Amino acid sequence: MISVENVSFHYPGGPEVLRAVNLKISDGEFVAIMGENGAGKTTLVKMFNGLLKPTQGKVTVDGIGSSEKSVAQLSRDVGLIFQNPDHQLFAETVAEELSFSLRNFGFDQEVIERRVTSLLNTLDLDRYRTSSPFVLSGGERKRVALAAILVWDPKHVIMDEPTIGQDYLQKDRLRHFIMQLLSQGKSIVIVTHDVEFVAECKPRVVLLSHGTVIGDGAAAKILTDPSLVEKASLVMPQISSLMNSLPDLAPPPEIIDAYSAREFLVKKLRSDERDGGPSRS
Repeated sequence: MISVENVSFHYPGGPEVLRAVNLKISDGEFVAIMGENGAGKTTLVKMFNGLLKPTQGKVTVDGIGSSEKSVAQLSRDVGLIFQNPDHQLFAETVAEELSFSLRNFGFDQEVIERRVTSLLNTLDLDRYRTSSPFVLSGGERKRVALAAILVWDPKHVIMDEPTIGQDYLQKDRLRHFIMQLLSQGKSIVIVTHDVEFVAECKPRVVLLSHGTVIGDGAAAKILTDPSLVEKASLVMPQISSLMNSLPDLAPPPEIIDAYSAREFLVKKLRSDERDGGPSRS
């Protein structure tokens, strides 16, 4: 579990970025942290692996305070993928990027080869095995950075804006991959502005605004609350807005993705057919 207890933070000489934040992320939980630029999202998740320490309050990972371990020790259990992959990549080839940490952790070469190959295939990167990460597109470098963290199998995975630079196919691949990681018992935290991706994934959503938590709950509840969405400088999911424009159908408010909308509309159509056609009154 990752626990944030009454945490506040400010950079030297600057204003408070986080104010009395309380948050618990259970093992195996999927959480999306959302909010406007400058809300404190990235600052918060950097505390999970010790890159930043609270000015006040306490962050604990699996019962141990972040101040009691080094960044290297915390990173073994908390993998953080930065928003900008160029802040993370350094090796001459993609395969070397993935294998570097495993060699440092003392893994056997056979295990290294197996893990690297598996992740390169899963994230559609195998054809770039011998290429420099720096000649790849932004979206491809993002996937290399993700693979370079996941290869050592951390218990908690933090992804900062993972969908930037990804097309719909890659986002869908990422969504399925996240579900696979969750099935392995990992906790997944994403920092994102991508409302549509969150609507399809349906994680728990934590909304930050000006350094404080203003909303925490199921995606279908948080992202359909107009006041919360506006306060966090977000927009409602497109499907939610579409369904709201069809009041005669009386759609439930928790419909926020295309799959749920299709299921509702099919049921509604079948119900109308059984009743002799849609009402014309």
